[in-house]
Amino acid sequence: MTARVKSEESMAEKCIRKGYSPDPYTAMKVMHDSIGIRIVCSFIDDIYTNIEKIHSFPDCRIFEEKDYIRHAKPNGYRSYHMILEHTSHFSDIDGNSPGKLFIEIQLRTIAMDSWASLEHKLKYKKNISNQEMIVAELKRCADELASCDLSMTTIRELIERS
Repeated sequence: MTARVKSEESMAEKCIRKGYSPDPYTAMKVMHDSIGIRIVCSFIDDIYTNIEKIHSFPDCRIFEEKDYIRHAKPNGYRSYHMILEHTSHFSDIDGNSPGKLFIEIQLRTIAMDSWASLEHKLKYKKNISNQEMIVAELKRCADELASCDLSMTTIRELIERS
């Protein structure tokens, strides 16, 4: 598991890119991802087990969920995203205590995380020749890794039965 709080500069850039004012209120109440947690699991079913546990957290309300595992993005990206509204002991941007904070959680397998990290690095490169071919290759790799995730689950099940 990794966690991060977006830097002020990164949050301001994202607010501007999305057409919002780059102020603390927007960063904390509109964007919903200034606080992020990534949970990397060994198997796909572990992701859904963790999701069930997160649903039971008493101090969190599920604000939004997107299942990019069952419904992959066109480029092949797979992950499960949740936005939680967390009741915190700390005051929030509105001065409420207890406060409400938004936290983005991404759940992925090791294979999904590897692909997403590499794709993220590659897509920020400038002046890429053969971009269509590269996009197609990235999609092919994502599909192969998804197949490997399913194969690993099958292997685990076979081992558990024996």
